[in-house]
Amino acid sequence: MFASTSQRNDDSLRASYNISLLIAKSGKPHTIGEKLILPAVEEVLKTVLHKPASDIIKIIPLSNNTVERRIAEMSSDIESFLCNYLQTTHFSIQLDESTLPDNAALLLAYVRFITNQEIYEELLFARNFINNRH
Repeated sequence: MFASTSQRNDDSLRASYNISLLIAKSGKPHTIGEKLILPAVEEVLKTVLHKPASDIIKIIPLSNNTVERRIAEMSSDIESFLCNYLQTTHFSIQLDESTLPDNAALLLAYVRFITNQEIYEELLFARNFINNRH
């Protein structure tokens, strides 16, 4: 009994992270988890699988705060990996500047590197600066 409960908790936690990653990749607000994804999953379970959706939905943590926290955790992991990786490989850097509507300058830094014979480009950082030019 404990093993199946533990497995369900692990599965729901994995689902929560996977869905949080999908939300982050989509560029949509993290609030979409509670407002759209959980109701959509519930509808699929009820309609297609004919299972009590509420039992399954209740154990998948997708509250706004949880999704926001999971996206931040995954982002931190990626940032840490990228910084560590760049210390051990050759890479090129590209700087780009843009101006935002509020007259703030935005500095973007991209890095390009080769891994497994493929070229990757990643955003290294974006910094916002107030532009004092008149």
